[in-house]
Amino acid sequence: MKNNLKIPLEYFYEWENNKPNDTFLVQPINGKYHYFTWKEVGDQARRVSNYINSLNLKPNSQIAIISKNCAHWIITDLAIMMSGNTSVPLYANVNGKTANYILEHSESKLVFIGKLEKYDWEEIKNNIPKNIVQVNFGYYGLDTKIQKWEDIITNNNPIKDSPLRNLNKIITIIYTSGTTGIPKGVVLKYAAAALATKNLNYLFPLKTTDRFFSYLPLSHIAERALVEHGGIMSGGKIFFAETLDSFVENLKFCKPTIFFGVPRIYAKFKSKLLSKFPQGLINTILKIPVLNTIFKNLIKKGLGLNKSRICITGAASTPISTLEWFDRFNIKIYEAYGMSENSACSHGNYPENIKFGTVGKAMPNTEVKITSDGEIIMKNGCIMEGYFKDKEKTNKVLKNGFLHTGDKGIIDKDGFLKITGRIKDIFKTSKGKYVSPNLIEMKLRKDKNIEQVCVVGENLTQPLALIILSEGIELKEEIKDNFKNLLKKINSELEKHEKVNKIILLKDNWTIENNILTPTMKIKRNIVEKKYKENYDKWVKDKNEIIFQ
Repeated sequence: MKNNLKIPLEYFYEWENNKPNDTFLVQPINGKYHYFTWKEVGDQARRVSNYINSLNLKPNSQIAIISKNCAHWIITDLAIMMSGNTSVPLYANVNGKTANYILEHSESKLVFIGKLEKYDWEEIKNNIPKNIVQVNFGYYGLDTKIQKWEDIITNNNPIKDSPLRNLNKIITIIYTSGTTGIPKGVVLKYAAAALATKNLNYLFPLKTTDRFFSYLPLSHIAERALVEHGGIMSGGKIFFAETLDSFVENLKFCKPTIFFGVPRIYAKFKSKLLSKFPQGLINTILKIPVLNTIFKNLIKKGLGLNKSRICITGAASTPISTLEWFDRFNIKIYEAYGMSENSACSHGNYPENIKFGTVGKAMPNTEVKITSDGEIIMKNGCIMEGYFKDKEKTNKVLKNGFLHTGDKGIIDKDGFLKITGRIKDIFKTSKGKYVSPNLIEMKLRKDKNIEQVCVVGENLTQPLALIILSEGIELKEEIKDNFKNLLKKINSELEKHEKVNKIILLKDNWTIENNILTPTMKIKRNIVEKKYKENYDKWVKDKNEIIFQ
């Protein structure tokens, strides 16, 4: 194919032919691991593709997938590609109203219902438009009255050929979860997906021995590009997490060589380790030559990362202190930067080119500029075609070939990019001063006692910091001194109008399930504002600097 770009299907066919009996996918079901070879995956994908073809859909129709990560998610995606149609992935915990909007807006003709919690299915099922054909993966314990995957596999022969798709055809429409507003459908071509995988391989040369661990939503571009497409390109193995409870066990079983985690995952790893090994003990052990290596290996094995050669993070900023902490155990975490609109392909740290506190250097053949108001704009072959059926929003972010990211940043003398905030992620205090909360939050997140933080202050005289404590940290009086000192230190580094008035320590949980976090664990500011706004006046009037709520 032109420009030496190969689409995922082309890599898949090569491995299907060259090592048909090797394991490709490893899926735990009810605690038992099921192994799918390249040949078995190909056979099922070809049968499902034949079924899709039998529906006589218009060429390049949209086909939705609503499921947690699982082997059948990837088999379905391959089948959609083979049939010449376009995938529309939805998050497994999508609410009914949003599911209905995406299915109707995308004009999806068929939806695969997969690995879902029963309560999520109850929320979704009555919101699926009546004209959409439905298929249930089965296998994952969801009781539905729609046709089953197994029946399709039994009643359809595999297609005989190995169809490829033109680089200019659409591979997927990814609806952004977003922290605010209605989801937008990001339209990506095969060329964008192929180049993104090629650039991944440039940064971290992939091997047939690589093992990938899939647990972050495949509906998100980073997991799709790194784990699914990276796994297919490498010819390695993809392992799946079964449940949140079995996550650690599944991770240790996989022993990934390449591991991708959002910052909160690494923060949880760190918190769990510190609950077992106090920092003072860690410091002492690491100073003892004989125990140093043994202890590091023990820690890595305990996390399931003892075979990992590459650990990557993205989707939100990671405190330098966290990166440095893991580095002491020879776990180097490479921070990267991208978004759905550029196929998660913009910047990355990589071996021999890493600088903590930055998101790395620009990907090959990527042009990057910082505008006069500090916005990062970039251009490469991985950029979307636009937002599906939304020319107005497309024209706002795509200008003269450049994607306007909405992020603010600076590029240092060595070419490393540092994200400094969001262009629109600001609020105005009652004094008429603008505050960028992201900058303050990054400073606060360096404290080991803080797991999540959201700085608010619209129409207040000074900002407030709403904080969820790290796992294992209790709301006790003794902790007030820590936060008083932190508040004093942070405020000494801020402009007068930015200084945080109070720190509010909350007992609440901010989770995906209660809609405060996006599926990639970003905080939805508008939801936080709505939840706590009625308390602002009371907190401002409180005489204490540190408030337990």
